[in-house]
Amino acid sequence: MKNNQNNVSEFILLGLPSRPEEQGLCYALFLAIYLTTVLGNLLIILLIQLDSRLHTPMYFFLSHLAFTDVSFSSVTAPKMLMNMLTQSRSISYAGCISQVYFFLFFGDLDSFLLTSMAYDRYVAICHPLHYTTIMSQKLCFLLVIVSWALSSAVALVHTLLLARLSFYGDNTVPHFFCDLSALLKLSSTDTTVNELVILTVGLVVITVPFLCILVSYGRIGATILRAPSMKGICKALSTCGSHLTVVSLYYGPIIGIYFVHSSSDTNDKDVIVAVLYTLLTPMLNPFIYILRNRDMKGALKKLFSRGKFSV
Repeated sequence: MKNNQNNVSEFILLGLPSRPEEQGLCYALFLAIYLTTVLGNLLIILLIQLDSRLHTPMYFFLSHLAFTDVSFSSVTAPKMLMNMLTQSRSISYAGCISQVYFFLFFGDLDSFLLTSMAYDRYVAICHPLHYTTIMSQKLCFLLVIVSWALSSAVALVHTLLLARLSFYGDNTVPHFFCDLSALLKLSSTDTTVNELVILTVGLVVITVPFLCILVSYGRIGATILRAPSMKGICKALSTCGSHLTVVSLYYGPIIGIYFVHSSSDTNDKDVIVAVLYTLLTPMLNPFIYILRNRDMKGALKKLFSRGKFSV
């Protein structure tokens, strides 16, 4: 379908690479994953709000990360599930452009929040005596505000550049959501500027935060080695283990799809990797932080015991 400007008015999302007879199973599986993501991350936010012991900078950032994960999954999962349920694969042009913006926005925000959390762990372990002074409420709010502002600006730049392109003829997107790179391949106009911005701005948004995280944990490791003790190592692992696991789950698939991508890769592989960082990682985060974090487990037990007494 085309509008008056000879641009397509809708796109067709091919969805997940599965056979028709597997659609019912896939729908049930991804519905369960999405519901687990929403409920698990909302549980993290609830526990942090209810337990005063969790009113610290680390858990302040974690609550924002949990909200971002719910939002990130909600950008793609509901539309994918609706298309699987109704057997309709279309998405409007405006809906597709909006999906690109919010996907980039929450994806970048995840990266910046993980960086803020790494800095918080660095200060806590390397400068414990000055922790409360450095990680003040003002700095925490500033880091979150800057993260939101930068994410919004980067996503807006990509979206505005995408909106100026024209699309004729083929409107089939070989993905389960409106992926920016897939849309650029469908464009009938020159995409050199778009690709240049992706290469520069996109590279900075991913690599700079990742390098900051590596530097933070490098300093943490050096601090532990200077004063080696089982107590110090256990403390570092308990406070940093969950965050390191989430960082690995977040950056692993992204590095795989954008930096180790070979020409022999198929669209199906790209879709599977995208499922990892858009759906599975946000679902696993609550399990990682609740099961591997003593404070979160304590808050959860406290919530359950409070519920038993109320009954």
